Amino acid sequence: MQHGLGTRAARNERNGRLITGDDELSDTVLAANRRDMHADLLDHMLWDEYFRERSADLSAIEVPVLSAGNWGGQALHLRGNVEGYLRAGSAQKWLELHGHPHWALYYTDYATELQRRFFDRFLKEEGDWETEQPPVLLQVRHPGERFEPRAEQEWPLARTEWTQMFLDVASQSLVDQPGAPASVEYDALGAGVTLLAAPFAQQTEITGPLSSRLWISSSTEDTDVFVVLHLFDPDGKEVRFHGATEPQQSISQGWLRASHRALDPERSHPYRPFHPHDRREPLVPGVVYELEVEIWPTCVVAPAGYRLGLTVLGRDWDHGEPGPVSHLGTELRGCGLNVHDDPVTRPADVYGGRVTLHSGVDHPSSLLVPIVPPRRQPR
Repeated sequence: MQHGLGTRAARNERNGRLITGDDELSDTVLAANRRDMHADLLDHMLWDEYFRERSADLSAIEVPVLSAGNWGGQALHLRGNVEGYLRAGSAQKWLELHGHPHWALYYTDYATELQRRFFDRFLKEEGDWETEQPPVLLQVRHPGERFEPRAEQEWPLARTEWTQMFLDVASQSLVDQPGAPASVEYDALGAGVTLLAAPFAQQTEITGPLSSRLWISSSTEDTDVFVVLHLFDPDGKEVRFHGATEPQQSISQGWLRASHRALDPERSHPYRPFHPHDRREPLVPGVVYELEVEIWPTCVVAPAGYRLGLTVLGRDWDHGEPGPVSHLGTELRGCGLNVHDDPVTRPADVYGGRVTLHSGVDHPSSLLVPIVPPRRQPR
């Protein structure tokens, strides 16, 4: 579809025009106009001028914004939807978050009506969008792919009870307080370590961004850390959801390359660490390092008796069951289309080592969870 193919390209069947324009450029010129994007990315493994000149200044956006994100859009658009909403300079901006597959909701009556009202207001100056539409509209997710709409005033939600759960690797548990020092070693390319919280005593909503603070050491100079947040029913079966590009997805995921652990203090929050990715700091094998891992926003209402789980591993999570094959040839086994399997950027001699996860009072690895209490009913 490169511009300049001229008559060598197809024509638009509606208007008869050449789909790549009228210019007819030679193969030599066409080749000179192309870039090998994969090669360019390999040449720019850190955040540098290459990325800065290709990145939008979101604070300069002044037009009205309606950003719609998918709870199941991990490694796809979800982070951009939320960050775009938060960082846009617009005085008039709204956020909507939903579930279901990537394209499906866009064509529903709910979504088309939402879009129509937005465009009627800001393109035709019709309707009462500002008085009728809350700043944040959530489709609150329940097990069984059930969603309930709820209006909110901000993101993250102001009434959030930020709850810290500590890892206890000795008992493979998530607990209220750090325990005795302990550690567990895992194969970076293996199943990793899974820790379970106590069952919820009552129905509990988790909605918002999350983070995990982990203390690790590695047998090599670098490692990739993946964290996966799960929900298990009382029988121990994982509750999965249909994500944007993945039919059996966990609640949420996050990942961080250990050598990119540096934080931007001005843009970081306890619930959303921000890594500038502008330098590489190799690990000294055997030395313990603190990592703050961003976990993408999520929403789930856990019934009483259900429990959270956290998996820490050195590769993409795999639910272990056969999955359908995508149109790109990727078997969907928990992470959708966007997996980390490039042998050039993840050589096995570096990223296939042994990793030790530490917990306890000396190395208080933890998970920060956004518990959302019900709204108080007016008297």
